[in-house]
Amino acid sequence: MGDIFKLVGKRLGLGLLILLIISFIIFFMVELLPGDIAQAVLGQGATEENLKALRTKMGLDQPAIVRYLAWLGDAVTFDFGSSIVTDERVVNIIGERFANTLFLAAYAAVIAVPVSVILGVIVALLRNSIFDKVANVVTLSFISSPEFFLGYILILFFAVKWGMFPSIASLSDTMTFGELLNRTFLPALTLVLVVMAHMMRMTRAAIINLLASPYIEMARLKGTPPWKVIVKHALPNAWAPIINVIALNLAYLITGVVLVEVVFVYPGIGQALVDAVSKRDFPVVQACCLIFAATFILLNLAADVGAILTNPRLRHPK
Repeated sequence: MGDIFKLVGKRLGLGLLILLIISFIIFFMVELLPGDIAQAVLGQGATEENLKALRTKMGLDQPAIVRYLAWLGDAVTFDFGSSIVTDERVVNIIGERFANTLFLAAYAAVIAVPVSVILGVIVALLRNSIFDKVANVVTLSFISSPEFFLGYILILFFAVKWGMFPSIASLSDTMTFGELLNRTFLPALTLVLVVMAHMMRMTRAAIINLLASPYIEMARLKGTPPWKVIVKHALPNAWAPIINVIALNLAYLITGVVLVEVVFVYPGIGQALVDAVSKRDFPVVQACCLIFAATFILLNLAADVGAILTNPRLRHPK
């Protein structure tokens, strides 16, 4: 047990170090943008007094490293400052939107994870069959297609031609849970099609790789049914790579939803990031990027911990 805590502690420390480096890059990438940030925000018609006041408000009269340390210290306490455009607290702007993004990611994950694992087991069981070949072609098509393309295809058929679901995922406080699921189905389905294809292929590959193991051959020689060989012998030993792939795809569900949210006008953090970039609202941009980075690192840490717990060789390295 002590080895597990030691390994998890190392992964956590490495994750915090990576997050620190990413925060440095995020902050100073904004600093390297050409031109005057205050001028870009207020426009060419701004007076010198207004420009000076905004520079003071943004701390531009201080050295960059001082502003970075102050920003990082506030970010640790989830204080990302105020919006330049609306003067509203950044936490209030992105808080509800991040909750919407988490809901959309959870909605997609609830569908994608069990379906992809089950389909991965089936195609491994039916290896080199017509079903396996068709599944490979379909999944490669989904993986190769950009999210916005899949989104527009789904809108064309499910919203325009068939009228089954709304094309715009508008939300309100008065809608029921059923209405919420209905309005967010198309963006969730877009994410499902992308991540499910990857998870299914990795599940298939992990199981097929184990089917050549001696203990699998012994189980077959004993007359064990093919489905039982996979479910009871191959699948438990394939959980480590499968969990790793699932965690990485869950990270993508949260950090890769920007295009999907823009296509369906979904009020998530990805849409907030795009709006902030178009308005040059840099505090919101920095906060969104840092949240994306922290979420991705956290889910990668979860993948490492899952792999350690499911693989004895990682718990007891030589």
